[in-house]
Amino acid sequence: MGTYPLRLADHVMEEAKQAAAEDNVSLNQLLAAFIADGIGHRRAIMELKKRAARADPEAALAILARAPDVPPDPGDELPAKAG
Repeated sequence: MGTYPLRLADHVMEEAKQAAAEDNVSLNQLLAAFIADGIGHRRAIMELKKRAARADPEAALAILARAPDVPPDPGDELPAKAG
């Protein structure tokens, strides 16, 4: 297991300590979990960007063109415009 000295702004440290106390975990556990979660999110975003780069916009539009022109299901309507 590696270690890394981390500097945090005082207000961020206080929030982290409070969150750790609320979750009944150590500050170290909380920060390690947040970092792992952030890395997971980053990997997912990078994968989506790779997929988007391979996308064929014309094929996507062709699929959308085949969608039937019907009213939305009840409760699935767009909100009314304000004003």
